[in-house]
Parts: sequence; C-alpha cells; structure tokens
Amino acid sequence: MKKTAFIFVLATLLSACTKDLTSLNNDPKNPLEVTSASLFTQGQRQMCNVLTSSNVNINVFRLIEQQWQETTYTDESNYDFVTRQIPDEFWREFYALSLVNLERAKKVVPTDVTDPKVQKNDIAIADILEVYDYYYLLTTYGNIPYSQALDINNVFPKFDDAKTVYNDLLARLDADIAALDPSVGSYENGADVFYNGDVVSWQKFANTFKLKMGITIADSDPTKAQTVITSAVAGPGGLFTSNEDNATFKYVASPPNTNPVWVDLVQSGRQDFVAATTVLSYMHADTTSTGAQDPLRDPRLPYYFTTNSDGYYFGGDVGESASPFNAYSKPSGPALDKSSIGKVTNADFPALMLDYAETEFNLAEAAARGWIGGSAATHYNNGILASMDYWGVAQADATAYTLLPNVLYTGGALPVQLQQIALQKYLALYNRGVDAWIETRRLDYPVLTPGPDANSDFPVRFTYPINEQNINEDNYNQASTAIGGDDLTTKLFFDVN
Repeated sequence: MKKTAFIFVLATLLSACTKDLTSLNNDPKNPLEVTSASLFTQGQRQMCNVLTSSNVNINVFRLIEQQWQETTYTDESNYDFVTRQIPDEFWREFYALSLVNLERAKKVVPTDVTDPKVQKNDIAIADILEVYDYYYLLTTYGNIPYSQALDINNVFPKFDDAKTVYNDLLARLDADIAALDPSVGSYENGADVFYNGDVVSWQKFANTFKLKMGITIADSDPTKAQTVITSAVAGPGGLFTSNEDNATFKYVASPPNTNPVWVDLVQSGRQDFVAATTVLSYMHADTTSTGAQDPLRDPRLPYYFTTNSDGYYFGGDVGESASPFNAYSKPSGPALDKSSIGKVTNADFPALMLDYAETEFNLAEAAARGWIGGSAATHYNNGILASMDYWGVAQADATAYTLLPNVLYTGGALPVQLQQIALQKYLALYNRGVDAWIETRRLDYPVLTPGPDANSDFPVRFTYPINEQNINEDNYNQASTAIGGDDLTTKLFFDVN
C-alpha cells in the first residue's frame, strides 16, 4: 500500500513538472511581447538621458557653451568631436534608442489599450515626443533621415531637407494637439514620467514646445514663425504658467535610474569638469583669492557651482588643460562639496526638458518683435524670476537682481532687446547645454570665443556620423552637398545671421 501511494505521489509530481515545459523558454527579464506603456517609458527615458548626460562620448554641449571646462583632456573643449565619434553616438541615442521605442509604442497601443479615446491620447503623446526628438536632430545635423527613417528593412534611408521636415513636424504637432482629449487619461501608473498621463499637462507641453519651435525659426522664416507662435499662445490648454508645469524626468537615488550627471561625475569617481570662466564672468563671480563679492553677482551662483578649495568662485580657461580640480569651482552638489547648496550632481536631481523660464524668454522675444501683445519687459523679468525660483533663490534676492543696472530691461532697438534676452536666457539654460547651443547659434549672443588651441571656429552643427559616411555613402554625399558641406562651421537652416 505504501509503495503504491509513493508511486502515485511521484507520478503526480512528475506530471506537474512536465505539464508546461514550454514556459521554461520564457525569459521574464527579456519578454517577447512588450507593452506600449513600457516602450513609451523607455523612449522617454532615453531621450532625457542623452540630453542630460555629461559623458563626453555623448553630450559635450556644456563644454561647447562654455558652462564647464575640462580639467585634463581638452579635446572636446577644443572641438574634436571625431576621435570619440560623438556625432555617431548622439545620433544613435535618438534614432535607435528613443525614436524607435516611441514609434513601436504607437503601433502597439491599439493591441493593448481597449478604450479608443485613450488609444488616441496615447498615440498623440508618443508622437509629440517624436517631434521633440526630431527637433534636436534637425538643429544638430541639418538634413536627416526622416521619411524613410525607423524602417528596419531600409538600411540606406535618404536624407530629407531640414526645413521641409521642420514644417512637417509643426503640422504633426498641430494634429497631435487637436487629437488630445482631456476627458480621458493616458499613460498612467508611472509610465509617463513627466505628467503621469495628465492630458491637460500634455496640451500645455505641446503648445509650449510649439512656441519654442516658432522662436527657433524667427530669423529664418519670420512669417511662419509668427503664425506658429500666435497659434501656440492661443492653443487649447494654454502654455506653461509656472514651474509646476515644467517637463521633468524624475531620477531616483539608487541605480539604475539615477541622474546621468551623478553617474558620470560621482559614481565613476572622475574629476573631469570644473566651471568655465565664460559663464562665471557673466554671473559676476568672485574671481580673486580675496573672495570679494561683486555687487552685480548672480544669486544662482551657489546653486550652479561650488566654491573652490579657497572658498571663492574660479573657473578654468576655455580649451586649456591647466585647470586642477580642487583649485576651481565644480558643478554643484554635496557629493563634490559638502557645503554646496546646489544639486546638479545629486543622484536624484531631475532632468529638465522644457520649462517655464525658457517659455517666458520666448514670449519676451515674440513681444519684442511685435508678434504678440503684452510687455517684453514683463516676460523677460518673469523668465529671470522663474529661473531663480526653480533653483531655490529667495524671491527678494531674485527681484533685486532684476533691478541691477546690467540686468534691468532697457528696451530700445530690437537688436539691443534680443541681446538682453539672449544673455539671460543663456544663464537660465545652465545645465541644459543643447538648448543653450541652439540659442547662441540663433541669436549670436553671448559671443563664445574658441580657446587658443581650438580645432575650428565655434561649431554651429555636428558633422554626420562616420557610420553614415561609410555605409550610407550615396545619401550622405547628397545631404552633405545640399547643406553646403559636412563641416562644423556649416550654418543650418534656422541659423541665418
């Protein structure tokens, strides 16, 4: 009897073990089917990582914009972007890691979202971020693969005309704004790190980004720019009206979803970057060992940078290697300086993708050009105050700063107004080097002078990836000829001054 019972139990266990052997083929860490929500999150994350990173293999824009300076290896500060194939990596991050996930998310939505209205919102929001991605590719390279991009079966996509693509992106953005329905939700449960699927917030984001796109072509196509800007201002849901509307990617204190700057500078233990003299000079930092405070000093200084080992602000000269880490100011954060009140190098410091301060400066420029109503001075001051508020400056100190003689909005001829706006926008775009680079190219202010050992004049674009030159040669040659030469100094479609 005992023997029979044992055989029965053994047979039962064997049956249970062999009932579904095919399940052993499923890797829970690498699923065969991925939800649209997870694809969207990954596309959003990759986009934020590449624009936030300080890794010199990917993002060197803080160096180009002379916010930071390298301490030892100065290749990138001197515009050598080929040795590390930086254009290749920046291109790959957008096409292969962000855009491809967003495009797949749009295709998967109808299969895993049951409500047709939510489907429509999900697809529109993913497309808004595709427009966002393409904007940075266009303003970095010029003509790019677009109509034939993201097709795995086409390894030789043609390059489309940048201005034509730009206008198509604006049309897509209009369609996405019209498609959004605030009566229902979208990506929730943390899938949308910006707004957790709040559709009203996405309406504001889309209109605000549309305003940004309009301002970008203010000189190259003023008629189109004015139309785009006035439409954005009147768009459903409106524009950003405070820092509460900012599009931020919230990193966490523990890997793997930590602030890329923390990964690059703290986790790695590297001592590669210090403050650059250029940005410190515009902030009227202490530049002598006495530590005497300039009465025109910018109150954001301790939020942007640490002091050096002697307790004053001191930056490295652009492109020069004699910048010992401890002798110069560093990007802020307790990890690099326990007395720092800034957070740039904190593990959980969020990525800032679009913000209220930039929006107010864009409105100031639109008002100065006479394209919208309202006061350019008011929008200009709002931009400064919004930047100060974001970084944690006391309101009284921020207001006092707007009244300083070198800050007070003076009005006058349009070029004078644009220079004032450009300088304060440059300072507000600290730690957002890509966006600062777009603005200094477009407005030609502040003037950023190359270091004495620079390989070229100030770069106004990236050269095309070496992989494109070698593998997609015919289309690369056509694109290079069309834009006027594949050089760092070839001006792009929006940069006409």
